[in-house]
Amino acid sequence: MTLIMGVQVCSRYMFNNSLSWSEEVTRYLFIWSGFISISYCTKKCISIKIEQFVEAFPKKGRAIFKIINHTIELIFFFYLMPFSILYLKSSIESGQVSPACGIPMYLVQSAPLIGFSLAIIRIIQRWIIEFKICREG
Repeated sequence: MTLIMGVQVCSRYMFNNSLSWSEEVTRYLFIWSGFISISYCTKKCISIKIEQFVEAFPKKGRAIFKIINHTIELIFFFYLMPFSILYLKSSIESGQVSPACGIPMYLVQSAPLIGFSLAIIRIIQRWIIEFKICREG
């Protein structure tokens, strides 16, 4: 993304010629990176929470807190899944393409569905890890 925008800036100011596709591609890459990062943050247990509060509990208490947190996250992503499916379905049915690149918009609009699906998989993985910690005690 940085390279594409760097080329765009150089092209615009050095050659007085703007690349028509660069901003669009960068925007779509940014969208994808945002939705893929949801799964990464879930894998690393990086979410908005009060870390000092969680760390005050013993190991088993932290595991229980994390199980509750993961359950809430799982419910949230399962709630969002139907909306992302409808969003993608409407994009496929419309046959819309991006103006500058001609990229089918369903490729861009599939990012929420894929991002949420990967997050659900990661949450289930974290859930299993925390259950094992909870059992070991």
